Formats: sequence, structure tokens, C-alpha cells
Amino acid sequence: MSSLLEQLLENGYVVVDEVLPKAEVSRLKDEVDQLMTCEQDDPVVAGNGSLMAEDEAIADFLRNSYSIDEAEVERILRRIRHTRAENLDTPWPVEIGEVNKTFLHLPTLFDYGKSQRIWNLLEKSESAATLVEQPVVLELVRSVLGADCVLSDCSATRIGPRTDGGAWHVDVPLGHLAEPLPDFPLTTQNVWMLDDFTEDNGATRVVPGSHLSRRKPEWTEAGLDGEVALTAPAGSVAIWLSNTWHRSGINRTDSARRAILCYYCRSWIKPFNDFRNGISGEMAANFSLTLRYLLGWSASAPVRG
Repeated sequence: MSSLLEQLLENGYVVVDEVLPKAEVSRLKDEVDQLMTCEQDDPVVAGNGSLMAEDEAIADFLRNSYSIDEAEVERILRRIRHTRAENLDTPWPVEIGEVNKTFLHLPTLFDYGKSQRIWNLLEKSESAATLVEQPVVLELVRSVLGADCVLSDCSATRIGPRTDGGAWHVDVPLGHLAEPLPDFPLTTQNVWMLDDFTEDNGATRVVPGSHLSRRKPEWTEAGLDGEVALTAPAGSVAIWLSNTWHRSGINRTDSARRAILCYYCRSWIKPFNDFRNGISGEMAANFSLTLRYLLGWSASAPVRG
């Protein structure tokens, strides 16, 4: 464990090979495929809300930030309007580009429909929940973020064939902070590989040591000096610090590359996902004490007084 922690802190990332047995990888892959098919065939389309003057700026922000088609732009706008109505049509006090991404609905279909993400995965897949508290990974995460850290988000992704990859970035909430960035990590991202990650199929790319620069990368897909691909067999897990520069790679193959992402944050950082609103108490009662805490039970502000 000490060697893995040293690599993570020195390089900004570490890869642990073949943590999961093949049977578990196969089961998780089947579940993810089924969920993705269901959500493609029957996407979540919330009831609508009132149109507001800011909606066109939101649509432009989505078009400029993500490789999505107009149907996905409209689906996200409907969800934003619906959530806004639930919040009594309370507007954001800043321009859309400055809004905290934890407040936004984000694409499920991107790369113009070739790639897909499943949000709120733990409400849909109990098998994925075991990854959140996997002992080797959780010990490593707690060594970096503290024993009281919590889960910020859990999702599944499929990077489609013949796709161009993503832009270089650091993770939420660092995008909202001015440089120099903090000299310690606020979050860690853990990517469980359901397929082999290779140079050709879109393996995540990182710039070793970039977490020490205390800077954010330019939002570009261009190659960077020193970048490496996080290649490993299916069942492996890649972990990187929030301030490590990274992007999804180009998938030059005719097959998709699938993964499950478990994103952790320090206890005093607002999580990306509100699990207690997305997972029923009945379902949570079947989780371990450790998992319940990670999801926010006894780790959220109470109503005082």
C-alpha cells in the first residue's frame, strides 16, 4: 500500500492491475450494457418548466462545452427547467459559465450519440456499490483525502468507437478556483476498467507530475508533452488526483471502451451527486455502514434548531 500511495502522490496517478476477478468484470459489463440500452431506448425526459431568458445562454454553453446533438441539448434543457421549477424558479446569480457544475444536469449521450454515461449508477446497480468500498482502493483514497472522506459521484461510461476523446482538464471543483490551485488534492477519481484500456481504444491520458504545477490546463484536445495512456487489463483500476491533468483518449477502434467511475472528495467539499435524494432509504438500509456513510448518511448537514 505504501508503494501505491507514493506513486499516487509523486506522479499524480497510479494503476493497480487486475483487482477484480474476470467473473465480476463480466457481470458488471453486462449490467452496464443493459442499463445503457434501456436509457438509450427510454431516456429520462422530465416534465418541462417555464422558459426563461437565460435558457438560450444555457443551450449555447452546452453546445460549446460538449460534443452533443440538438436532441440532447433539448433533453438537458427540459431537465434544467423542470429542476428549476422544483426550486421555485430561483435563478442562478452568475452567468452560466460560472455556475457550479454540481447544480447542472449534464449529457448522457455525447460524441454526437456515439458515447454514453449513466448517472446515479448506485441507484440502478447494486453490483457497482461493491466497488465504492473495495478495500485496497478505499484505504488508498482515505490516505489521501482523510478517513472521513465521502463519495462525490458514481457513474458508468462507454467511450464509443471512432471518437475523438475529450479535452484536458482538472476535476470539480478546481475549475472554479483561481490559480495557483491548492497544493493538496481535494478529490480523487477512480476508474474501474471493464474493458482492456489500450493506446488505441480511448484509455485515459494523464500528464505525470502535472498536479504539482498548481495550474489548470488549456481546454484543448491537442497532445501535451509527457502525456501517457493509463493502459491495463480489464478488472484493473486507475486512480488520479483531482489536480492531475487528464482527458479521455481517442478511440481508434471499432469497439467501445467501458468503465465505472467512483469519485471521492474531502468531507467538507460539496459532493457532485446528492445520493440521499437519488437512493431510497429502503435500498440504503441494505448497504454496509461504510457505504452508507460514503453516500452521505450521517455525512450531511442536519436541520438544526
